Amino acid sequence: MKSVLSLFIAITVSLQLSAQGIEFFHGSFKEALEESHKLGKPIFMDAYAKWCGPCKHMAATTFKDQSVGEYFNQNFINLKVDWEESEGISLRSKYAVSAFPTLFFIGSDGEVIQKVVGGQDVKGLLRQGEMALGKVDYSREYAALYEKGDRSPELIYNYVKALNKSNKSSLGISNEYLRSQEDLSTEFNKKFILEAAVEADSRIFDLLVKNQKEIGMQEGLQPLRDRIELACTNTLKKAIEFQSPELLEEAKAKMKANYAEKSDEFSAMADYDYHKAAKDPKKFGKSCAAYAKNVAKDPKGLAKLATDIANSFNSDKDCMKLAEKYAKEAAEKGNDFHFYTSYAEILHANGKKKQALEAANKALEMVKKGETIDSGDVRSVEGLIKIIES
Repeated sequence: MKSVLSLFIAITVSLQLSAQGIEFFHGSFKEALEESHKLGKPIFMDAYAKWCGPCKHMAATTFKDQSVGEYFNQNFINLKVDWEESEGISLRSKYAVSAFPTLFFIGSDGEVIQKVVGGQDVKGLLRQGEMALGKVDYSREYAALYEKGDRSPELIYNYVKALNKSNKSSLGISNEYLRSQEDLSTEFNKKFILEAAVEADSRIFDLLVKNQKEIGMQEGLQPLRDRIELACTNTLKKAIEFQSPELLEEAKAKMKANYAEKSDEFSAMADYDYHKAAKDPKKFGKSCAAYAKNVAKDPKGLAKLATDIANSFNSDKDCMKLAEKYAKEAAEKGNDFHFYTSYAEILHANGKKKQALEAANKALEMVKKGETIDSGDVRSVEGLIKIIES
């Protein structure tokens, strides 16, 4: 089967996701609440003041970041409110602000899900958004209406979407709806299939693959790719949970067939996670080589790989040799005392006292030569040296 990319060479740039950052709602707070209820999305509200420096900085940087825009536009109704003008003044009685900016995550019932005071960089805001979204569960509201007999397509779609966001099973509801449809090629049903395809080992995923060109043309290439990856990842999670080699191979095969550009990375990660969970040192050791290729240029990734191996298979000599190898690469490429500290610890665990001391002393030298000397870091490395020497 051809990859998704090959099916979309003719798609224009206008169908791709916007790279313009957060798109803010141009309406009142009341209208935003109505939109939140209608779409099943919480509100992200930036309470700011025109004179506020951190507010201006966020508006010029964080809010314009592509990854922030993609995440927040997909998951929230975004609203900016000047807290010193009309609507902001009227909202003060319900939403307390002591400093600017104050960022609110608000449910469709108007209640605060999460509140953050102070400016955020890209990573910080994405982390706050993920935390807030994890606290939202609109599925109970839709479940009550569904149980009362409401089978309108919009309600079922929002019910399925809410279940997916809450990491609850939606396949039963989705299959019931799709089996009732004579024509799956309608605009709504193509959108529904994209939302419903949450596991690669399912009939709905097969429908997604069968209609992927049309769905991609309608909904966009990247959302289709993201859904394929999500579905394959969920099947991988099942494979790990039930230790099913068949599901493991199915997840990898369907990723390769439908998202070839990312299949090598996915396959390496899948084997790594599966054999790690299976506590199989031989197969895990073999999977490390492919996994390491994906992080070969990233010292942090190599260091994490090394400590992951050491923590999971510290009694297996072959795995500990691999941990030492990757820790050494991380230290040499990263040239950071943290990496040399980890390398020293693994060398010590492998019984290489002399080399461990060399690495630990190198780490101590780097700490003391830093622009600012952290006494805590110095004590930590000195403590490691004493342990190795003892």
